[in-house]
Amino acid sequence: MANHKSALKRVKQSELKHIRNKAVKTRVKNTVKEVRTGSAEAGKDNTSILNTAKSIIDKAVKKGVMHKRTASRKISRLSKLINSKSA
Repeated sequence: MANHKSALKRVKQSELKHIRNKAVKTRVKNTVKEVRTGSAEAGKDNTSILNTAKSIIDKAVKKGVMHKRTASRKISRLSKLINSKSA
């Protein structure tokens, strides 16, 4: 355990950051999963689900949880999946 006051503060801050980041990452994973399973079903409006996923992924990048290239790759792959299913 930390011995200095500043080190104790840093431990608390990093724990809060960890919890926030974990929540954002989980939300991204769930939306990606929703897009993938939604693309398997033909009756749903997949473009609205994809736009929601794009928004959530972009917010994760803005918060610094995810790298912008990782986000771009995820969005690209999801878009490709949706376009192949609709075509």
